[in-house]
Amino acid sequence: MKKLALAFIPVLAVALAAASFLWLFCRIPVPPGYMAIVTKKTGKPLPPGQILAAPGEKGVQRDPLPEGRHFRDPVTHSWRIVPLVSIPVGKVGVVTAKVGKEVPSGQILAAGSDSKGVWKDVLGPGTYRLNPEGYEVTRLDAINIPIGYVGIVTSQTGEPVEPGEFAGPGQQGVMQDVLQPGLYYLNPRAYQVDVLEIGMNQVSINGGSGSVVLTKSQISNASRALDELQATTIQKQQQKRADYIGQNSNLLAQNEVAAALGKGKEILGKALTRKAPASSSSRSKSAPVAESSKRRVPSADDPFAPQVAAEPMQPTAVPESVAFGINRFVEFPSRDGFQILLDMTVEFELLPANISRIYMLYGDLPAVVEKIILPQVLSISRIRGSSYKARDFIDGEGRQLFQKELTAELTRVMADKHIVIHNAIIRHVEVPNEILTPIQESSLAKEQDLTNKARQETARKQAELNTETAMIEQFKKQVEQETEKLVATTVAQTKNEVATIQANTALEVAATNLLKATVQAQITQVQGEAKVKAEYTVANEKALGEQMRAGVFKNSATLAELTFVEALNPEAGIRIIHAGEGTLWTDLKTLAPALPVKK
Repeated sequence: MKKLALAFIPVLAVALAAASFLWLFCRIPVPPGYMAIVTKKTGKPLPPGQILAAPGEKGVQRDPLPEGRHFRDPVTHSWRIVPLVSIPVGKVGVVTAKVGKEVPSGQILAAGSDSKGVWKDVLGPGTYRLNPEGYEVTRLDAINIPIGYVGIVTSQTGEPVEPGEFAGPGQQGVMQDVLQPGLYYLNPRAYQVDVLEIGMNQVSINGGSGSVVLTKSQISNASRALDELQATTIQKQQQKRADYIGQNSNLLAQNEVAAALGKGKEILGKALTRKAPASSSSRSKSAPVAESSKRRVPSADDPFAPQVAAEPMQPTAVPESVAFGINRFVEFPSRDGFQILLDMTVEFELLPANISRIYMLYGDLPAVVEKIILPQVLSISRIRGSSYKARDFIDGEGRQLFQKELTAELTRVMADKHIVIHNAIIRHVEVPNEILTPIQESSLAKEQDLTNKARQETARKQAELNTETAMIEQFKKQVEQETEKLVATTVAQTKNEVATIQANTALEVAATNLLKATVQAQITQVQGEAKVKAEYTVANEKALGEQMRAGVFKNSATLAELTFVEALNPEAGIRIIHAGEGTLWTDLKTLAPALPVKK
C-alpha cells in the first residue's frame, strides 16, 4: 500500500503542475462588458484579402470570446481584452465592415451584414460583440423629431423616381410618409431627414425692411439627452436655412431684423446675422452640453477600469423661437399714383398630410416662404392694392376692405398649393407725406368736428339728463307725500273700522247677555212654579192618602197604633221569654243587649 502511494506522488505532482500552468498562464478572464480578441499563431494561412481567421486558420480570430472564463494555450495564442461596442440612448452605430462580400458597383451601402462596406442597418442602443479588427463602429446622433415638427425622409439610395413622384421601397427620393415627433434610429447615410414646422407660423412683412418668418416656440423634454438631440436637430435645420438664404438672397442686418420684428421682438434680432448667427449661437450654447455628456470608455491599456457614469444632467437651453429673414417687402402704386408700403403679418399652416408633398415640390420652409407665400402676397397685394386710392389705405374702412379681399384671395390661391392661410393682417401703411399730411389734416379736422359735435351732443344729453334727474326727484317727493297721506288715511280708516267693530261687538254681547238673562229668568220661574206645583201635588197626595187611611180604620186608636208601629226601627225584634218561678231576673241578665260604646 505504501509503495502504491509513493507511485502516485509523481503523477499528482505532474497534475498539479499542469493545473497551475493552465490556471496561471492559459486562463482568459473576460469581465462583464468586455470581450477577448484572440490571435492564433499556428494554423492554415489566411486566404488573400481576408483579415479575420476562421477556426483552424492562423491570425486574428473572427469571433471574439464573450464574458466569462476561457482557456487558451499562450504558446499558440495571444489575446487582448477590449470593451464591447456600446451604443447609448440617443445614438446609433454606423458599421463599416472590412470583411465580407464586395458591394456591387453603383451602391454605396451594403445590403446585409455579410457584405463589406457601410451597412445600411444601424446598431441601436445596447452592447454588441463586434471584432474591432474587422468592423469599425461610428457613433452618430439618432433622429429626434421635436414636438410641433415632422420629419421629411429622403432616401439616398436606390433607383431615382420620376420628378413629382414619391419614392417607394428601394427607390431614391422624398418619401410620402413623414416621421411623427419622437426618436428614430435611422442611418443618416441612407436617409436624410429634414424637420419642418407644422401648425401655425407667421410671415411678418415690414415695408422697407424685409420679411421675417417666425416659427413656434420649442418645448423642452424631461430628458437632457432628448433636449440635446432636439437642440442638435434645430441647429442643423437653422444651418441649412441659413445656407439656403445666404445662397439665394442677402440676409438682414441685425438692426434691420429688430425693426422687422417690431416692438417686443428684439430678442429675435440677436439670433440673426449675415453669416447664420442663429446656428453659431446655438452651437456655442450646445458645446458645453456636448462636452459634459462625455463618458469615460475603458481602453485597451486599462481594460479593467470601472465605467464612470455621466455627470448629472443640467437643463438644456432651447431657443424660444426660430426666425429667419428674407429681403422682400410689399410695395405698390395706388390708383392715384402714390407709392404704398405695407407692414403685414400672414399666418399660415402646413398640415402634416400635405407637408411631404410641399417639401418635395418647393423645399424647406424658407423656400416655401420665398418661392410660394411671399410672391403670392406681393402679387395679390399689387393687383388688389392698385385698385385703391391712397386715401383708402388711410381710412379704416378702406383698409379693412382691402385686408378682407387680400385674405380671401390668398386663401384661395394657397389652397391649391396645400398651404392653409388663416389670416392676413395689415399692421401699418406708409403713404407719401404729400398725400398723407393733407389727408391727416382733413381727417383731423373731420375728427375735431365730430368731436365738437359729440361734445355738444354730450352737453345736450347731460342737460336732458339733469332735467330728467330733477323730474325724477320731484316725482319721488310727490310719491313720498302721497304715500304718507295714503298711509295716514289707511290708518284712520283702520282705526275707525276697528272701533265700529268693537262697538258692534259690545252691543251684540249686551243683547246676547240680555236675552240670556231673560231666558234664565224664564227658566227660574218655570222651575219655581214646577217645584211648587210638584210639592203641592205631593203634599196633597199625601194628605189624601192619610185621609183615605183614616177612612179605613173606624177607630182612631187603631190608626195611632199602626202609625207607632210604622215608626219603629225595622231592626227591632220581639222576643217572648217563658220564665219559671224565680228565674226571670237571671235570664234577663243574659238577654240584656250590650250597648255600643261611643268613641
